[in-house]
Amino acid sequence: MDNSNFHNLITTLLLLLSFLIITPPSLANQQSFRPKALVLQVSKDTSTLQYVTQIRERTPLVPLNFVLDLGGQFQWVDCENNYVSSTYRPARCRSAQCSLAGANGCGDCFSSPKPGCNNNTCGLLPDNTVTHTATSGELAQDVVSIQSTNGFNPGRNVTVSNLLFSCAPTSLLQGLAKGTSGMAGLGRTKISLPSQFASAFSFHRKFAICLSSNGVVFFGDGPYVLLPNVDASQSLTFTPLIKNPVSTASAFSQGEPSSEYFIGVKSIRVDGKAVAINTSLLSIDSNGVGGTKISTVNPYTVLEASIYKAVTGAFLAARTNLKRVSPVAPFEICFSGDNIGSTLLGAAVPTIELVLQNEDTIFRIFGANSVVSVRNDAVLCLAFVNGGANPRTSIVIGGYQIENNLLQFDLATSRLGFSSLLFGRRTTCANFNTTTTSTA
Repeated sequence: MDNSNFHNLITTLLLLLSFLIITPPSLANQQSFRPKALVLQVSKDTSTLQYVTQIRERTPLVPLNFVLDLGGQFQWVDCENNYVSSTYRPARCRSAQCSLAGANGCGDCFSSPKPGCNNNTCGLLPDNTVTHTATSGELAQDVVSIQSTNGFNPGRNVTVSNLLFSCAPTSLLQGLAKGTSGMAGLGRTKISLPSQFASAFSFHRKFAICLSSNGVVFFGDGPYVLLPNVDASQSLTFTPLIKNPVSTASAFSQGEPSSEYFIGVKSIRVDGKAVAINTSLLSIDSNGVGGTKISTVNPYTVLEASIYKAVTGAFLAARTNLKRVSPVAPFEICFSGDNIGSTLLGAAVPTIELVLQNEDTIFRIFGANSVVSVRNDAVLCLAFVNGGANPRTSIVIGGYQIENNLLQFDLATSRLGFSSLLFGRRTTCANFNTTTTSTA
């Protein structure tokens, strides 16, 4: 080797060495970092009883509050009120984004271009599932920042640069918790938040919700650890998720399936005894009517009228010493709390059991989830609502009945895992350790 080649080799080695020395380790780690899972913190709005989460979006990033909608098709956002972002991009007609979202229609907007109003764009039908109101809205994408997690703590923030969502007019916010900008849909679609996050970071198409006055949503696989070091993913019972072939949205295209999560309840027991009900109501018919779904939008479980009458009758018959008092809307069955004891699992009242695919797979509703205090424990009400004679869905399991139960939705295998009431493991959904760690 001649001197010039040797000199060049030495120079190259020195440059490489200096780069390794001066490159900050944090930058190298950041470039190679891929989250195992993501986490959103959720709070319960005391006025509307809706579950609200905050997500940072746009450029520059802005913290926005959204009502959590378990069965929602996608995220929709109010784009009329001060939407400012340098990274907002409408989805152009016949683009890959439109195809992914199933948005076939194309349209123009006859005003100056702005978020929510652009020419040659495809649109969706954002749905306020609280008021059952839908409208048209432009499909778009923008930047989203969300915290990673190792299952024990929140970790560093990670970014999705092209999250798809639908714009909506400000009027669609009516009925939602004060200060919210839209709804965060977690449903069974290709552009719901769980599907997009799984695709962006190549992790399992799973997510889990654990709701209470302060709860969490995990995107990705477990562990899902709650203080004091309880991994709620290790105590799940599984049942198939059932697809309703007919959409349950306020507005939809013909042939579109429901994005909501249905399970197969076969029978109901109260205090261990079977309740006599019309079991045909528990199946979904060819028109998409009937069956059982889980909802975070309904604050309490809603039962078809004959099922409601049978279940409440069995509940009262199982505890003949309950002293009935005047009902408190929206409940019909209320009683004095004077002679109601308490247990680790809530008020000492009969357990309501939803029997699933077999006699060993049971979703149990204990006192903490079956009765609600309405007057400082002086009056307790059975936290179920009469849904009338011909509801679209026979049983809607509402938010109160799933609080402090961890529910894992596995989109790849179409199954639900549920933990039962976490009080039995001496923890709650409010016990996720929110102390941020440096890595995840």
